[in-house]
Amino acid sequence: MSLANRVVVITGGGSGMGQFAARRYANEGAKVALLDVNEQGMAQTAEGLQNIQAYRVDITDLSQVRTAVDAIEKDLGPIYRVMNCAAIMPFGKLVEQDPALQVKIMDINWNGLVNIATTTMNKMLPRNEGEFVSFASMAGIMPTLLTGAYSASKAAVVFYTETLYHEHKSSNIKFACVCPPTVATPLLEQARDNWPKMLDAGGAYLTPVEVIDAVEKGLAKGEFWVYPNKDARRGALARRFIPGLIWQHIHRTEGW
Repeated sequence: MSLANRVVVITGGGSGMGQFAARRYANEGAKVALLDVNEQGMAQTAEGLQNIQAYRVDITDLSQVRTAVDAIEKDLGPIYRVMNCAAIMPFGKLVEQDPALQVKIMDINWNGLVNIATTTMNKMLPRNEGEFVSFASMAGIMPTLLTGAYSASKAAVVFYTETLYHEHKSSNIKFACVCPPTVATPLLEQARDNWPKMLDAGGAYLTPVEVIDAVEKGLAKGEFWVYPNKDARRGALARRFIPGLIWQHIHRTEGW
């Protein structure tokens, strides 16, 4: 379905996947609302595109989210698609990583989703139309060494979004849970100091283009699970049926 003249809300719109998606949809004629604390990044996202509007919002603050969503519907019109891209990704051994940082990862990656979902869905449900897209990760399905806090947050995203979908399966709202392997975005730089070898085992990283293309195909087919490549689909099956063998492979790869 064309997004021309539709309102698309994108969290984390100041960088990475959110930035790419925002510019793509704006170029297709959508009215795009960015939610982020990164004002400079949002300005870069909107550069040269009059149909992108930025809202400085800390998505961990429910009152800020509610105020922004009300403003978006007043400024741009009824929200049609929500894409929750906002996330942080520091890696490290769990007992060595600052507990406050681990809580912050969960607060942004999962609690931010909760605030966005409850606020936007309560706008979309009475209209009985729209699309809700959560960006989870293969890390939320298949954890590995050094990714514990991030994987826990993305596992929460997976289960939350899956339940949200089934609670509203009889509605006309489409849901998608996107589970890509490693994607080449600036988010990776947050984890470079504690980078697991496993994340390089699959070869070249995916591009944002490949991920967004997969999202569009999934939504068009009415598919909830979006695995952007064969490795992701195989990984999800392997995690389900042979988790012990996967952990053996992880330990061999990491060397500890």
